[in-house]
Amino acid sequence: MTLPATGAGGAAEAKAVADAGPERIRVLFVSTGDSIRSQMAAAILRRDAGDRFEALSGGTDPRPVDPLTVRVLSEVGLDLGDATSKPVTSFLGKPIDYVVTLCDRARDRCPVFPSNAETLHWGLDDPAEVSGPDEQRLSAFRRTLTEVSGRIRAFVPLATLAAR
Repeated sequence: MTLPATGAGGAAEAKAVADAGPERIRVLFVSTGDSIRSQMAAAILRRDAGDRFEALSGGTDPRPVDPLTVRVLSEVGLDLGDATSKPVTSFLGKPIDYVVTLCDRARDRCPVFPSNAETLHWGLDDPAEVSGPDEQRLSAFRRTLTEVSGRIRAFVPLATLAAR
């Protein structure tokens, strides 16, 4: 099952993990709220890697998807549609190849996945912590998206090679 580029709710993502064929590399991005960084990472991976990967996201303390996340992804042609934040625990017991924590809080609070999942940590700043005028906050979200995109570009070929 291929997840649409527009995102999906928690049940659809969990089902996609269960339905994914063995050739697909399943990646779970974890942040604190699953409202910004993990949503960005999953959307970028879906766009850049297509059906070679299954991109999922979850949070240790889920919060609603931030409207600025939707906005900056829209600026690069990605529509989160009806994406929702999901608890990372909804993916326990599902086959996952990579668990990528995106902040120190998520790394510290992420459950251990009892599989052969590789664990990676990308310590990204939280753009939600930037205060000030809207343009300043929007700039922080754009910087985070740029950083996530660069990490995804580096990750995809390495994970592809490791899967062979």
